[in-house]
Amino acid sequence: MLRQIKQIFIPKNYKRLFSYVGENGFKGIFGKIVAGFKAIPLDEHYNEWFYAHAVTEEDLEKQRNKKFEFEPLISLLVPTYNTPEDMLKEMVDSIREQSYANWELCIADGSSLERTREILKEYVEMDDRIKVAYLDQNYGISGNTNKALELATGEFIGLIDHDDTVEPDMLYEVVARLQDSKVDMVYTDEDKLTTQRGYKKYFHLNPIFKPDYSPDLLRSHNYITHFLVIRSSIVNEVGGFDSGFDGAQDYNLILNCVEVIHKRGGKIEHVPRILYHWRMTKGSTAENPESKMYAYESGRKAIETHLHRLGIDATVEMTDMWGLYHPIYKTVGDPLLSIIIPNKDHIDDLDKCIKSLETVNTYKNIEIIVVENNSESQETFDYYEKLKSEYDNVKVVTWDKEFNYSAINNFGAKHAKGVYYLLLNNDTEVISPNGIADMLGILLRDDVGIVGAKLLYADDTIQHAGIVLGFQHYAGHVFHTLPKDDYGYMMRPRINCNYSAVTGACLMVKKSAFDEVEGLSEDFPVAGNDVDFCLKVRDKGYLVVYDAFALFHHYESKSRGYEDTPEKQARFEKERDKFYEKWKDVLDAGDPYYNKNFPVTIAPFTLP
Repeated sequence: MLRQIKQIFIPKNYKRLFSYVGENGFKGIFGKIVAGFKAIPLDEHYNEWFYAHAVTEEDLEKQRNKKFEFEPLISLLVPTYNTPEDMLKEMVDSIREQSYANWELCIADGSSLERTREILKEYVEMDDRIKVAYLDQNYGISGNTNKALELATGEFIGLIDHDDTVEPDMLYEVVARLQDSKVDMVYTDEDKLTTQRGYKKYFHLNPIFKPDYSPDLLRSHNYITHFLVIRSSIVNEVGGFDSGFDGAQDYNLILNCVEVIHKRGGKIEHVPRILYHWRMTKGSTAENPESKMYAYESGRKAIETHLHRLGIDATVEMTDMWGLYHPIYKTVGDPLLSIIIPNKDHIDDLDKCIKSLETVNTYKNIEIIVVENNSESQETFDYYEKLKSEYDNVKVVTWDKEFNYSAINNFGAKHAKGVYYLLLNNDTEVISPNGIADMLGILLRDDVGIVGAKLLYADDTIQHAGIVLGFQHYAGHVFHTLPKDDYGYMMRPRINCNYSAVTGACLMVKKSAFDEVEGLSEDFPVAGNDVDFCLKVRDKGYLVVYDAFALFHHYESKSRGYEDTPEKQARFEKERDKFYEKWKDVLDAGDPYYNKNFPVTIAPFTLP
């Protein structure tokens, strides 16, 4: 549908990157743009991996003979316009080769080339599942697609671009998910293909291994794109494609349909298989992306309009990466935020932390609760008195039992007056002035229980940008030690998205959610308590959100860990085993925000 959306993630200094093409070709530019994909070499490794994991003819034969209990007609919408003959034929042929046969191809053709129409007429004659509306004028991308929609009689609608190709098991995999009657939308993984370096006809690169449905990622960019199937009644209910969002009309459609699905209590399913291929044609990346600014503005408007329909007071900004957005949620009512900071000595760290909260941070309705935890230096207690005299919103409460991170934070929460808490390590420092307000705005949403920040080491490499379940039967930080502005995989360090967990070093939570799960589990005194806490809150139906725009320094040493002494290693293993026992079913099912093609036995976002 959206050719220009195939150019998302293009930095605004694109001219420097485009100059890279001449020396390195398409693989070079995509490797440069999507720097965080370096965990997956965009070369022969993925290409060979793709062919090794493609469906076999034996499997296709089994699929053709499979009888589903529910076999809906799927209407595939394709607006065509002067499509090159070979690409048009390959697109149609890839659909005709589907192992699932109950489909119809609905084409709205606005071509001025007679040859395009001749080819379409030939296909109509050879396959009665192909329908074509020959348009008398150009109705725009939304209008043309709506003309294809008028031909559709299926229970589900699928969207395909006129020059792309799909895998022969694509519809089979989608229909397998549709056996659950509550499923209203299904999307798949995708990649790009080029003939630049012929290997089994096409060279595959730039794989997009997506997470399961992530509302905050969707509000940051249209990661769903292709292949996408939506229940027809929902598409019709929202009025199809809106020409007021041309350039991002499919993005707007998805956001509209998601709202209806949520109201109906429906489901959105993800197929973690590369089943759709965006074609890269010579010169496509050399086009000036500034000519597509209307598309990026349409995307911004689509998100903002979506949020306003939901009654959420927010604005949406374009980031310095075209096609990527920053929703800014208003802190309606400016509620009191209680910031809970455990401390044992280390007054230099604590002083830096509090000064940043009082001077750098722009959200002023805060109280700071320092939980004194067995400090040994008189200097520390003198500092506390100075703090209380200097700031009337700081108080110190004393925990006099043995160290237990969970119990200490639970104790601090009992002294909090706010309805929102920020659990914060004493060795952190606010970097972004609006970061706390940004986090709180997200937390004010009804569907969110926890918000985490982007934490950087002193050298501005990433300490925390989200946590994924499953590593070492526990969990692991992703994007760890990458440069601050590294794009990471699917740009996820740079944009808001959902994770199963965030670090407790800087964790904002609703008091109501905190109370609902009875705070942090005190049987995890050192390790695992923050991930356990996030899973408890998530288990109550709340989202955990990573806020890429809330930046803090975390002065924890890169070498700090649980395994630097035999005692610490033994303690960590004990708590990890306890964690696995408690959350075994969740861990065994796999993290929904981490694609199943990435093993948790190797580095994050890496293919075997």
